[in-house]
Amino acid sequence: MVDHRVQTVDVLVVGGGTAGFGAAIAAARQGLRVSLIEATSKVGGVMAFCPGMPWGGGYPVGRSIGGIFAELTETLMGMTPPAATVRPSTLENFGAEVIYDHESATYVMFEMLESARVDVHLNTLIGEPEMEGRRIRSVRAYDRRGPLTFQVGMVIDCSGDGNLSAQAGVPYTVGNGSGDMMGVTLSFMMVGADWTRVFADDDPYFERYAAVGVSNGQLHPDLAKLYLMRGFHDGNVFCNTVHIRGIDGTDPDAVSRATQEGRRRCRQVARFLIDNVPGFENARMIDLGPTVGVRETRRLEAMFRITGDAIARATQFDDGIVACDNPIDDVMRGDGAMTHDAAVDKGSYYTIPLRTLIPKTVENLLFAGRLICADSIAFASVRGMPQCMAMGQAAGTAAALALKNQRPIQQVDANQVIATLVANGLNRIGPSPRP
Repeated sequence: MVDHRVQTVDVLVVGGGTAGFGAAIAAARQGLRVSLIEATSKVGGVMAFCPGMPWGGGYPVGRSIGGIFAELTETLMGMTPPAATVRPSTLENFGAEVIYDHESATYVMFEMLESARVDVHLNTLIGEPEMEGRRIRSVRAYDRRGPLTFQVGMVIDCSGDGNLSAQAGVPYTVGNGSGDMMGVTLSFMMVGADWTRVFADDDPYFERYAAVGVSNGQLHPDLAKLYLMRGFHDGNVFCNTVHIRGIDGTDPDAVSRATQEGRRRCRQVARFLIDNVPGFENARMIDLGPTVGVRETRRLEAMFRITGDAIARATQFDDGIVACDNPIDDVMRGDGAMTHDAAVDKGSYYTIPLRTLIPKTVENLLFAGRLICADSIAFASVRGMPQCMAMGQAAGTAAALALKNQRPIQQVDANQVIATLVANGLNRIGPSPRP
């Protein structure tokens, strides 16, 4: 007979991506008992699925967003030898980005969780919540030993898909509201490339080469642009180019099929680069992602929805919890189009409001990351990994304050949350953002 285990925690964080990482550390540093559930064997989310994916969006208008993101990047940059650096993005309108040694980043993230005394549960699947009125009383989970129940004070859903929140009764939309979702991506790294020759031409998306590959059947028709970026280590080229559209990221069978299709296309791209693009003659593929990275599934209904109009006006909300100037990065939603259009005028930024992370009714639930309440245009900008990490930090901070003050999360004092975030290094947030 399987022993049914019960744990009592102040805060349960569901999902160990960048948002869950930020949420768990922020709540634990407020002195709370925090458990983090992650379905895979690594923290990092998309970072773990796409080894080498740059952290874009962390430097709006040339300045770090601060907080846990800055702590992580500064730790990596301070290692001997340095394990991260900041560089201009080669993509349109993206500004500066962090590139890093993947294994070092994963190691430091686990170290930070351990130092904060977060109880990390890897290879653990989330089950259903048990409701008590407008509160989540407990959450069922499953690991290799069998069922496990968490009795909770507060839950932060950073799962990306929002199954738990949906089961708790939070309304949601899927994709753009009509079911169309951004394409999923399988990435890989090429090692042994000659950067000088690979990036010699003034053709940032390698469109001239791609056109030849598509016309002669070496490349899939959706590969009219090749997204190739210098990796952290000399001779490494990160290939973030195999996007597969029309995939429902909430359907595990569809994700499995897309992953295998992605493997085929990645191998085709690697072969094409070696045979056709100068500088790749002696290169080879490594770090093929274990599964496709899913950009978009459910977006949850919250106390407030951020819109494309609001970010175009560079709105700095009174309860803004992170600065952002990311472009409208919409990836093959339906028709195969790719956009990197500027979201705000040059030199401007907007902030993401705390209210986009708080449901209207469930009193002890928050969410962060790509579950944010946003329209399709705003979502295409707010979803950067640094912003997700800061959203998590804000959610963890808000959860701790709501528990301390014994209030429903809808009544948390946003000014107190902002003050705590500022004290912990986040900048240009709140009712009077500093330059």
